[in-house]
Amino acid sequence: MATLTEAPPAAPETPAKAPRRRGRRTPYWLLLPGILWLLVFFALPMVYQASTSVQTGSLEEGYEVTWHFATYWNALSEYWPQFLRSVLYAGSATILCLLLGYPLAYLIAFRAGRWRNLIMILVIAPFFTSFLIRTLAWKTILADSGPVVGALDALHVLDVTSWLGVTAGDRVLATPLAVVCGLTYNFLPFMILPLYTSLERIDGRLHEAAGDLYARPFTTFRKVTFPLSMPGVVSGTLLTFIPASGDYVNADLLGSTDTRMIGNVIQSQFLRILDYPTAAALSFILMFAILIMVTLYIRKSGTEDLV
Repeated sequence: MATLTEAPPAAPETPAKAPRRRGRRTPYWLLLPGILWLLVFFALPMVYQASTSVQTGSLEEGYEVTWHFATYWNALSEYWPQFLRSVLYAGSATILCLLLGYPLAYLIAFRAGRWRNLIMILVIAPFFTSFLIRTLAWKTILADSGPVVGALDALHVLDVTSWLGVTAGDRVLATPLAVVCGLTYNFLPFMILPLYTSLERIDGRLHEAAGDLYARPFTTFRKVTFPLSMPGVVSGTLLTFIPASGDYVNADLLGSTDTRMIGNVIQSQFLRILDYPTAAALSFILMFAILIMVTLYIRKSGTEDLV
């Protein structure tokens, strides 16, 4: 009986197996399609455009790489007004988007309640239509015989804007104001969405703590809300300024020859004049200029935690 009731001897513990090396390589295999996509559709075209920018020749005779770097200087010296105008228009649209988008993003994050989803749908509703259609709609909105121009003229706003040089007499179309309005409308969602994401992350107890310390609403916003929303501000301004500075649709449809941006020049050089080296050089100048401005802006803002 004693022999039958004795517990069998415990089996020796098997040593833990070392993790397979194949599992460590899995993340790299998952990254491979994205890396190949960037190489084929981003890196290779960039290399091709870089080689095009230092070529000489013509479309009839053919182009040849002669390392003609003078194309960059010639392009910059000839089209620097369009570069400056692009930065000015894009910067103005970015500031307007921030002034319009921050209150709306704040409303959605803290005050919308059950209407939050509806307001978010209205924010992204412009994406349901084509960029071209949205821009053409502004030609109707800002038409000379439209209600907007009539109201501005009745309020004598056009007198002030004409004095500032952003409109021409009683016209809004084919002026800098029309181009900036189009840029602001088309890129406003790119400002609101990062701002809302950043504001929505803020812990509401921080606002309660500020109130317990007898902070006024404006002080709470200045000391708590706005500093914590800086990642959204930086992300929104970058997502607005970068595409706006290279845009050519708004200046083409809502502006005139006096409001041409550098994107219009690049598009014309590529598709009409067929001067490929100049077009490629202008593209790289624009890219490097934006890269320098973005780097300085991120360092100046004091945050690298982008949404």
